[in-house]
Amino acid sequence: MTNDTTGNGGSHTTRRSVLRATTGAVAGLGATGLAAAESGDRLEVNVGFANERGRQAAVDAATDVRREFAFDALTMTVPEQAVSGLRRNPNVRYVEENGEMHALEQTTPWGVDRVGAPTAHDADETGEGAHIAILDTGIDSTHEALQDVLGEGESFTGCGGLTCFLGGNGNDCNESWDDDNDHGTHCAGTAVAPDDGVGVVGVSTQATLHAVKVLDCLGSGSMSDIAAGIEYTADQGWDVCSMSLGGGQSDAVSDAVSYAHERGVFLVAAAGNDGPCTDCVSYPAAEPEVVAVSATSEDDSLASFSSTGPEIELAAPGEDVYSTVAGGYDTFSGTSMACPHVAGAAGQLMANGYDHEAARDRLHESAEDIGLEENEQGHGLLRVDDALDL
Repeated sequence: MTNDTTGNGGSHTTRRSVLRATTGAVAGLGATGLAAAESGDRLEVNVGFANERGRQAAVDAATDVRREFAFDALTMTVPEQAVSGLRRNPNVRYVEENGEMHALEQTTPWGVDRVGAPTAHDADETGEGAHIAILDTGIDSTHEALQDVLGEGESFTGCGGLTCFLGGNGNDCNESWDDDNDHGTHCAGTAVAPDDGVGVVGVSTQATLHAVKVLDCLGSGSMSDIAAGIEYTADQGWDVCSMSLGGGQSDAVSDAVSYAHERGVFLVAAAGNDGPCTDCVSYPAAEPEVVAVSATSEDDSLASFSSTGPEIELAAPGEDVYSTVAGGYDTFSGTSMACPHVAGAAGQLMANGYDHEAARDRLHESAEDIGLEENEQGHGLLRVDDALDL
């Protein structure tokens, strides 16, 4: 954001061009505490005043008043020598140089960088053509950083409602699959966010995101809803099903997983946040058709909360991950944050013609051994660049 110099109705007041060189005028400037000088460099400043005397002191010091605010402040040009006097004036609250603010530049989250995704982006590996379903609390349908990659959506839980007065994020439910919690939008931005200078960049930059809302504003959903979401993803023919959710074993969810796997869907899920523990991977991550993902910290250590067990296939960044949330950006931690890194990578491979099993094998082969136990990292840390032979 840059400073607007045309606001306030375009008002523009010019101070008298020549100061009276009389003894009385000099005495008057001395009374305001100003360093009385018109010569030398000029600065554009914002001056906050406490009362009318402070305002008048500021106006008297100005060569040009650019804007007057309703909250007792002025933007104006003054000789540089006048600044110190204004700052000493007890009727002036502040004097600051009228600097600039700028649109926040796009951020590459540390996790996206750690898995080598920027190397893929530089090689024009965008994931375009792949379809990634985020089974979660929905996706913010109006988020600035996701607009260009949002596809279709479906809700199995509904959005908003009386329950959400007790929780949720207050986001408008413009679509039935809108995110009224933040969790799903955060996962979505890690998996896919365009490299367009806005907000954050994801592991994939041009795959299509689909919101499959199976969790409500409090982050909970029935096994039936989750099974229906997996079935729906398969029936749409989408490539990847990213599930940052978990709990106990469900036969209905297990059936849905098998159904989707048989139809070529790459299934990936968060291992769970029950750590430190052993052999504690939650479902559906523990299903044999699903890639279970543990979480690492920025120093490549296992995140303290991460579940571990023999089902772990890959590790990915999951602590202090910065990504999109409804209406903005935030930092979350959890194996939920690790899972969409793998979803985005799978989308990259499947956009290049890999099927779900070949993509799974390739991610295994290209993973980086970071020195953790096998039940903590599986085949190793996700590496997008190596998976794509970059």
